[in-house]
Amino acid sequence: MFLEGMSKSEWLPLAVRSGVCCLLLAVLGLTAPVRADTVTEASPAAAVADTEPGATAEASAADSTAAEQAPAADADATIAEAPAAVPVDQDLEALKKSLLNLKRDLVILEEDLLFPASSQVAVFLSVDVGEFFDLDAVTLKLNGREVQHHLYTDKQIDALYRGAVQKLYVGNVKQGRNRVTAFFTGRGPAGRDYKRATTVEFEKTFEPTFIELAVTDSEARYQPEFSATVSE
Repeated sequence: MFLEGMSKSEWLPLAVRSGVCCLLLAVLGLTAPVRADTVTEASPAAAVADTEPGATAEASAADSTAAEQAPAADADATIAEAPAAVPVDQDLEALKKSLLNLKRDLVILEEDLLFPASSQVAVFLSVDVGEFFDLDAVTLKLNGREVQHHLYTDKQIDALYRGAVQKLYVGNVKQGRNRVTAFFTGRGPAGRDYKRATTVEFEKTFEPTFIELAVTDSEARYQPEFSATVSE
C-alpha cells in the first residue's frame, strides 16, 4: 500500500534491494541447519577429545594412588614381620640367663674342685653399725698366717651398711683344730682411730665350715662389738 503514489523509477530500486535482502535471508536460513548439523556431527569428536584428558587424569591419579599404596604395602609388610623379632629377643634373654646360670655353676664347681668339702673353710662379713664404728679395713689370719687383707671403698661400706654380706675368704684347712683371727681397723667413738680383733677356734670335719664375722653397735656400752660364729 505504501507504493501507491510512487513512480516506477522510485519503487523499482527499493524492490530490488528488498529482493536482495530476502534472498540473503533465505541463503542464511538454508546454511544455518547445515552449520548446526556440522556442529552436531562434530560434537561427539569434541566430547571424545574432552573425555580423553579426563581419562588421562584418572589414569594418572590411579597411578599415583598405586604408587602411594606401594610404600604403604611395604610398611604393612614390615609391621607384619616385626612380631617375628619378639621371639628372638626372648631367646636372647633366655640365653643370657642360661649363661649366667652356667657361670654360677662353673664357679661352684671350681670351688668344689679347688676347695673340697673335707678341707673347705669360708669366712663371711656382715656389718650393723653407724654410730660407734666406721670400718676401713679387715685383716684375716688363719692359724697365725695372714690369708686376706681388704681395704674398703665408700661404695662397699655403703653396701655393707645396707645389709650386704661379703664373702671375705675361701680356702683349705687341715682336718682337726684350727683358729681364725680377724683384725678390724677404722674410726671409733668420737672419730678416734680404732683397732680391735676377734678370734674363733673350730674343729674341721669332712663337711665345709662357714665362719660369720659380725660388727655391731652396742647401745649399752657405747662402742662397737666384734663377734665370730662357726657353722657347718
